[in-house]
Amino acid sequence: MATEAVAETAPAKINLCLHVTGRRADGYHLLDSLVVFADVADRVFASPAHGLSLVVAGPEGAGLQAETDNLVLRAARAMGVIDAALILDKHLPVASGIGGGSTDAAAALRALQQLTGRPLPAMAEILRLGADVPVCMTGRPARMAGIGDRVTPLPPLPPLFCVLVNPRLPVPTPQVFAALAFRENPPLPDLPPAVLADARSFADWLGGHTRNDLVPPAREVAPILAEVQAALDATPDCLLARMSGSGGTHFGLFATEGAARDAAEMLRAAHPFWWVEPGRIQD
Repeated sequence: MATEAVAETAPAKINLCLHVTGRRADGYHLLDSLVVFADVADRVFASPAHGLSLVVAGPEGAGLQAETDNLVLRAARAMGVIDAALILDKHLPVASGIGGGSTDAAAALRALQQLTGRPLPAMAEILRLGADVPVCMTGRPARMAGIGDRVTPLPPLPPLFCVLVNPRLPVPTPQVFAALAFRENPPLPDLPPAVLADARSFADWLGGHTRNDLVPPAREVAPILAEVQAALDATPDCLLARMSGSGGTHFGLFATEGAARDAAEMLRAAHPFWWVEPGRIQD
């Protein structure tokens, strides 16, 4: 149990691929995805207090309210915490397909565990916060399957750098799934160890053998996403460009930090109103 404020990082979640393999009778979609995390992140602070409160701050904080259904507050309630002052330092865009709410909830759970000494909720309770929250609890490269309840660590990946691009148009996940035409699609193939030798081999395998089944419906909801894809495709040394999750953030993979930063500068100059951030994929 901590007597002072604790902080946890909430890194951006990137779906390198996302296969929708079915839908259960209760409406939950079955997914198969390779997930990594970037060092572009929100932060969650938790301090001792009388009563439970949340302040939303940071450069992307204006797009979010500290309402009772905020996932950070929901995470606190799931742990039975009633006395804590929480601050969400928001740097990731809202409704952007990089797990902002889920990674914030996971960070809140970790911070409140440190602060209070309480155990984490059971998996079923964590899943009720969102399908991405279990994988966000790890913050490590993983294969996520089922309804988000099956999380398997990946072997070490080659060094990878990224550029995240969002056109600042929220793309609500329910609308994207509602527009999905085919819900019974093939699952991911197994990851061959040989493709992990270097960044290009891994990116080539991703591009040739995996996909994001939510791209077509996401573009129906937000046609500008095709422009984001094209802009990333056009950057020098981009190994793979693809939409993450249900959109609208896209990622580009690069073999070096310099290439990622050069691409980010190019995109910012061409599209000054877009959110563009270079980063490193965390081990």
